[in-house]
Parts: sequence; C-alpha cells; structure tokens
Amino acid sequence: MPTIQEILKTMDYGPSPESSKEANAWLDEHERRFGLFIDNAWSAPAAETFATNNPATGKELAQITQASTDDVNRAVEAARRAQPGWVALGGHGRAKVLYSLARLLQKHSRLFAVLETLDNGKTIRETRDADLPLAARHFYHHAGWAELQSEEFADYRAVGVVGQIVPWNFPLLMLAWKIAPAMAAGNTIVFKPAEFTSLTALLFAEICQRAGVPPGVVNIVTGDGRVGEAIVNHPGIDKLAFTGSTEVGRIIRKATAGSGKKLSLELGGKSPYIVFEDADLDASIEGLVDSIWFNQGQVCCAGSRLLVQESVEQRFLAKLKARMDNLRLGSPLDKQNDIGALVDPVQFQRIRGLVEGAKEEGCTVYQPACELPADGSWFPPTLITGASTSATVSQTEIFGPVLVAMSFRTPADAVQLANNTVYGLAACVWSESISLALDVAPQLKAGVVWINTANQFDAACGFGGYKESGFGREGGREGMLEYLTPLAEDARPAAPAVEAKGKVKPAEDNPFGIDRTAKLYIGGKQARPDGGYSRAIHGASGEFIADVGEGNRKDIRNAVEAAHKAAGWSKATAHNRAQVLYYIAENLSARAGEFAARLGAMTGAKNPEREVQASIERLFYWAAWADKYDGLAHQPPMHGITVALNEPIGVLGIVCPNEAPLLGFISLVAPALAVGNRVIAVPSEAHPLAATDLYQVLDTSDLPGGALNIVTGSANELAKVMAQHFDIDALWRHDGNAEGCAEVERLSADSLKRTWTGDGKGRDWYDKKQAAGRAVLYHATQVKNIWIPYGV
Repeated sequence: MPTIQEILKTMDYGPSPESSKEANAWLDEHERRFGLFIDNAWSAPAAETFATNNPATGKELAQITQASTDDVNRAVEAARRAQPGWVALGGHGRAKVLYSLARLLQKHSRLFAVLETLDNGKTIRETRDADLPLAARHFYHHAGWAELQSEEFADYRAVGVVGQIVPWNFPLLMLAWKIAPAMAAGNTIVFKPAEFTSLTALLFAEICQRAGVPPGVVNIVTGDGRVGEAIVNHPGIDKLAFTGSTEVGRIIRKATAGSGKKLSLELGGKSPYIVFEDADLDASIEGLVDSIWFNQGQVCCAGSRLLVQESVEQRFLAKLKARMDNLRLGSPLDKQNDIGALVDPVQFQRIRGLVEGAKEEGCTVYQPACELPADGSWFPPTLITGASTSATVSQTEIFGPVLVAMSFRTPADAVQLANNTVYGLAACVWSESISLALDVAPQLKAGVVWINTANQFDAACGFGGYKESGFGREGGREGMLEYLTPLAEDARPAAPAVEAKGKVKPAEDNPFGIDRTAKLYIGGKQARPDGGYSRAIHGASGEFIADVGEGNRKDIRNAVEAAHKAAGWSKATAHNRAQVLYYIAENLSARAGEFAARLGAMTGAKNPEREVQASIERLFYWAAWADKYDGLAHQPPMHGITVALNEPIGVLGIVCPNEAPLLGFISLVAPALAVGNRVIAVPSEAHPLAATDLYQVLDTSDLPGGALNIVTGSANELAKVMAQHFDIDALWRHDGNAEGCAEVERLSADSLKRTWTGDGKGRDWYDKKQAAGRAVLYHATQVKNIWIPYGV
C-alpha cells in the first residue's frame, strides 16, 4: 500500500481556466479595431494601425490606431478647452465623477481583469486580485482628495493640461495611479498607454463616458514612441508624468529643459531583498516569490538582488530552489498558475541574452525543470549565483523573472551592497528584530522600504524613487502635490526686481591698505581658489570694494568631497540643526550694522538694514521649521502602518540670486540645512561679499565643517559643473538666468538629479509665500515610505 506522502506526491492541481468569452465579445463588438478617444468621442480607426497580440499565444487580439501629431494636437486642444470648466465644477463635483469611475471599475472588474491578462500575459490571479482592486482604490482615495482640496490644498491650484505616458507592465494600474490624482486636482489629461497593452485604457475610456466625465477631461491617444514624443514636446502641455525606462526618462528630461513643464519620472530599479539570519526564512521566501516572480519579474521595484546573511545562505538557497521547483508556469487565464507569459518576444530575447551573458561571466544559473508552452513568449524562473557586484546582471535592470543572489556578513555590509547601484526605487528587509530592521531601513537609498513584506502598494502611500529611479511620487499627499502648483508662483515678478537705490557712503580707508581678497569656504575653512584667479567686486558707485576668488571645477570637486564627509549633519537631530540655525541668526544679529553697510556699499540699496533684518528673521523661521517638518503615519488596508519619512536629499548645489544677495542666499541655504542637506552654494555673482562676510559668523555658530561650502565665481560656469557632477544629488538655480536654468535641467539629465529653477523669472525674497513655506521644504526633501506590518 502506498503511504499518504506517496499519494500526495502523485496529486496535482487540475486546470481552472477563466473564461475569456466576455472579453472576446467586447473585442468583437468593436470589430477588433480601435480609434482614439478625444473630447469624449471616438474617432474611426486610422489608416495606420498596429496589432496588439496575446503574449501567451502570439495571436492577434485587435488593431490599434497609430495616432498622429495632429491627433495629439486635437487632444491637447480638447483638454485645454475643458480645463477651466473641470476646475469650476469644484471639489465635490470632481469627487462624484471619480467615485463613479471607482464603482464602474468594480462593477466591470472581471472584464477588465481578463482583458488585461489577454493583452499583457500576466496571470488572472494577479489582474483579478491585485491590479483591479488597487486601481479602484486609487479612484476612491482621490475622490476624497478632490472633496478636501479646497481646505487641504488651499494655497495651490491645478497645473493645467497633463501629459501622461505609461509602460506595459501594469497598464490599468498605472493609468489609475496617474489619472486619478490628476483629475482630483482639477487637471485635464492626454494619456498615452503602452503600444503593447492599450486595450484596458480603451475600455476605461468607455467607462469615462458612462461615469459622466466631461468632454476633454480625459483623452486617450494610442501609438508608439512617436506619440509619446509629440506629447513631450507639445507646448500646450503643462506637466508630464512618465513611467518607464531610465534611458527614456533622460531623453524626456533633456527635451523639457527650459520649457517650464512640471515633470515627474518613475523609472527603473534594481531593488535589494535583504534577509538577515534571524528572519523567518519560509515567510521571506514567499515574499521573495511575490517580489521577483510576480508579473514575470516585469516590475520596476522587483526584488531582483537577493542579499542573504552568510550564516543562513545555503539553507535559504536550498529552500528557495525547492520553492522554485513548485512554481507553476502556463496559461495566464488558468487560475492555478503562478507565472504567465512575457509581454513580447523582444523582451524574451533581451532576458535570454543577459542570462547567457551571466553564464559566460562564470555565474551559476539555476532554472527548475518545467515545460514551456510552444507558442508565445515564456521564460522560466531563474536564480543566478556567483555573480560579482560589478557583473552585468548585478547592475542592469533585467526586467524579467531572474534573481541574482549574493551573501553578506554584517548589517553594514548589507547596506553597502544594497546601495551599490545607480537605482533607488525600493528595498525589502527581513528580520525578526524590529530594531535591526528599523536601523537598516533609513540607511537604504530607496524611496520605498518593505519590512517583512514585499510589493505592498496603496493609494494613501507614496511610491517613487531616489537617484536614477527618478523623482516625484505617486499616491498619498505627496502624489497630489505632483499635480498642483503653489498660487504664490503666479505672483512672481516676470524678472528679478531691483531695489530702490540710496546714497552710497564713500569708503574712508585705503582699499589697498590690507589684503581684501575674500576666499572660498570649503570644509569649514577659508581656501584659496584652485585656479589662482580672483575677480574685483565694485560698489554701486563703481568704487573697488574687494576681490573674490574665482572658483573652478576643482574647487567644486573639493566642496563635494567636504560635503560628503559631513554626512553627520544629515544624521544630527532636528533639534540640533535648529539650534545651529538660531545661533547663526544670533551671531548675524550682533553684526547687523556691518552687514548693512556692506550691502549698501555693494548694491546701493536705499534701506540695506531691512534686508539684514529680514535675513535674521528668515534664519529664525527655518530654525523653527527644522524640527516640525515631520513625516506621516499612514494606515493602508493592511495589518500594519506605513511611515512616510521626510529625508534630506543629500548633497545640494544652490546658485543664489543677485537681487537681495544676503536674503536670497539665506532663503535658499537655510531650509536646505534645516532638513539635513549638505550644501555647496554659489552666492550672488554680482554681490558675493554678502555671503563671504558670513564666514566668521559660521565659524562661531557650531556649524560642522562641510555642511555649508561657499564657492564664488561665475554662476554659469559653476552651475554647469554642478549639473554634471554625479555626486551632487540636486541642484537649485535662482539667479534669473533663463538660459542658465534650462542648461541646468538639461545637463542634470545624465545623473537624473532633481532640479529647482527660477525659469528666468524673479522672486520677491521678502514674501514668505514666494520664498518660504512647505513648497520650499518639498524641494529640499524626498519622501521614503517604510511599510511595517505588525502582529504577524
């Protein structure tokens, strides 16, 4: 007689196919040919169409219209006409429409799920149980933000017309992530789905009609990269939201430089999955299955780099291989299957090439024995071991069901390995020690960290990356801010303002009696410029006041090194940073007369005392904010919380304005320091002595060396150097130079650093609405969401 164990081994799951009858009926109803959805009306299919295929079979599902530039123009014009009326509808009116969309998504969830599976190749369990509920959740959640907008975002307005471009891995879910907040904020939309997966976006267009979305609010144009390019370059687009590859993100950043378009980019990832020796190994393996083999690994935040503590590495890998042997690969419509088809043969060829390359580099490749279907694009779950940290598969986003594993010894090693990537989208930490997990999570350079869980998402919790994973957030309060503009921006002067001039008091001493060369300030010390050059600074009446050092590329390099060495400033408590800023204000106050005299001599300002007093007050203001710009604790639909931390960006370059040279300098540098950034500041090119006179104030105010570095010289030259420097994490430019601002945005694309520029317009530095407040802190920080389940 066979034992129970032997009988169980012979048992297998029977097929459990989902019917595609309704989805095929919907396709047939449209004769499997689709036009564009513009101004609440369908156009006839164009002369140029392309096929969208079922990845699991390779068979054609339908023909999709290739939109033209004229079509994009029509869509933008429709959106522009509709935008004032959509705003005028009010928050409650928009909330009702968003609520209706959420309900319709739920009512037709199975049709959407099956259509998504047919078009994308992911399993029906994923589209049914993950994508559709979360898509509906986004519309529900943002209906609430629309209702509350007038009080929660009273100082903001809608950006205007938004262009949105999404990839093929989560077609409907990405649509919801982008369209819901844009609509809630009062924007109108030109949306481009991925060429491979347009069908659920077209079905969504139909429910827009049923939900009462006004004409022109949502426009959907299909096609290849030419359509995306037309949207990116269209002058009628006010904001672009893009999810896709880092390479294309760079192209978009360069294309929009100087255009004034608001931009958010959610790009690639190479996320670490860290397992400590005290982790629940079985639970962490189940989390890993969801992290890397969910959606065939075609996920930007997939945990594609497994880091296991050395003491449990062999046990963990043995368990992992056993679990891989039981993964079921097959028809995506079969509810028993775990892994579906890759989206396209092109993706299959790319993944296979990277795995073969790993073999050639000496890596070990493990794949379970499984029968791949004859038709369609299929790739088995794959584990690669023996790869070096610099191997191609360790650094390149594979975007497939391929996991690269390596070991570590200590928590410090784990953090170093985890951060050894140009990306910074997500990370997982598994440990039964909550102290260890919460110590490691803030050290990871990633926008999302999951503790003892993986791939958790919710509309209330922001999602987005650091470094070359892009900038901007989707979901949560920070996601709404991506689609809003501060009202104070509309009040800014068209050009930098010039203060009223007064009578300049002539200098009484011999200007050549002592050395009057102001040096650079790097690492807490005065330093001569590397190039050995200085430039003369003359007063409002043309008299010589002093020389200042002419900074160059090497001086910026030295300042960057000093800033990185001052990492302790970012780790200091907010209370400590506040004390230092208060101390700077106190010491500046003691020398207010000297600074007023210097400002009067340089600028000829009629009332320089006003600027000094405003600068002291601004230091107090940002010191007050230092320990009050707190994060949030979200309560998503899980047994746990998500902690949203406002973290410093890192090393920040700032080009300061010429107008109000002391106040402008303080208004930009102080908030950056308040939240823990280290700063390389280029003071006013015309009036730099307002900043160089601060050296002694800084020296007596307990500011650590390297936290603030000051390099004088040409704003254009130094801004260019900082934009191209890969160890500067963000760059601000507010000197009123429109061409220079555009260059900063363009050159920053190579490292995908965040930028904040004045776009050539002026700013009233005395007005807190224009030069202070949460809008400035938003630019000085990045949000990290840490997911913490409890009771499990």
